[in-house]
Amino acid sequence: MFNSLSEKLESAFKNLKGQARINDLNIANTVKDIRRALLDADVNFKIAKEFTDKVKDKAIGSKVLNAVSPGQQMVKIVQDELTELMGGSPAEFNITGNPAVILIAGLQGSGKTTFTGKLATYLKTKKGKSPMVVAADIYRPAAIDQLTVLAEQIGVDIYKEPETKDAVLIAQNSIKEAKTKNKNVVIIDTAGRLAIDEIMMTEVANIKNAVNPTEILFVVDSMTGQDAVNTAKAFNDRLDFSGVVLTKLDGDTRGGAALSIKYTVNKPIKFMSSGEKMDTLDVFYPDRMAQRILGMGDITSLVEKAQQQFDEEQAKKLEKKIRKNQFDFQDFLEQLQQIKKMGNLKDLMGMIPGVGKAIKDVDVSNDSFKGIEAMIQSMTPEERANPDLLNQSRKMRIAKGCGKDMAELNGFIKQFEQMKKMMGMMNKMPMSGFPALRGMRK
Repeated sequence: MFNSLSEKLESAFKNLKGQARINDLNIANTVKDIRRALLDADVNFKIAKEFTDKVKDKAIGSKVLNAVSPGQQMVKIVQDELTELMGGSPAEFNITGNPAVILIAGLQGSGKTTFTGKLATYLKTKKGKSPMVVAADIYRPAAIDQLTVLAEQIGVDIYKEPETKDAVLIAQNSIKEAKTKNKNVVIIDTAGRLAIDEIMMTEVANIKNAVNPTEILFVVDSMTGQDAVNTAKAFNDRLDFSGVVLTKLDGDTRGGAALSIKYTVNKPIKFMSSGEKMDTLDVFYPDRMAQRILGMGDITSLVEKAQQQFDEEQAKKLEKKIRKNQFDFQDFLEQLQQIKKMGNLKDLMGMIPGVGKAIKDVDVSNDSFKGIEAMIQSMTPEERANPDLLNQSRKMRIAKGCGKDMAELNGFIKQFEQMKKMMGMMNKMPMSGFPALRGMRK
């Protein structure tokens, strides 16, 4: 995400390359390019101008550090201002109450129903809550069916009244049901429209008044840019929502919504979401997003995702095996399967500083591991545990079993041996391997 914006900002900073210090002349061109990059990203002109004016004032007034180049100094200033523009610090998410009631609003197609499922998953798995989802979209039958499927998939209760044509009544009844079933969070999925209309606004406002929600989240399709910001303003005028959710961040988004929405409605972005999988919901951290926009990666989020997937006891056992140079194919297979659980592979690689830019035009799929998995799975347990057993006849059997040629198999085995050596070397360093990723454990 934000690849185009990242490239244009990087290009803007090149104006300062080779300069001894920041001055009025060299900063003018840089600021002009930054403003143009923001406008191309569908950021409102007023916001872009105010942003770059702040950057210029801070850059000219900043104390020049001998150890830092003007370009690096400028990147830091822009990073700080981007962070501030998007909210400064992560926002609180209020799930107190018995039950806590969360109202979901937004236009049709913004991803409300999918987000409802993702939020229920997040609250259940990461916050230890017992959520119930509510199908209060009385206009789109597919919405009820979709939410039913998602609820079954993630193992949470759903409240629905398919024959009832009163969304307010459904919402009120769902609260009573939640109390009966001891559910401590109710997430109400409301109807969307293709455009803002009075009937829609009145209905969702009536639901708000009837159930007094703890949180009202406005769901925004990130790919709609400035249009999303305008829609958010219209909703906020009627609902006074408590936070924003950015969806479809894995799409070809220019970044306008993420950069403009907090400024426009003065409400924090609380969550961001990408893909269809129910575990692809993240708390929105303005500082981390600023780093990603500037091509710095997001190691903190990568570490957190790893910590969620890797079992500490398993990691300790693996570390001992690496120390004794006993890391085998079965260990490697288990590591691959854990990595796949962390999310989209290209997104994960993009969190590593410098890698996002390098792979922006490369098709990186989670299916990339399938060939390696097939080769390992064609080995016997004894062969996986002892790579030295792989003589020519065994290799021929394995290659035939997984549908690969000998060159591919030999190439993988060679890479595996090189990786083992590297892991042995890394294990002697303060930050080590994948669990081997020792630095990713708490």
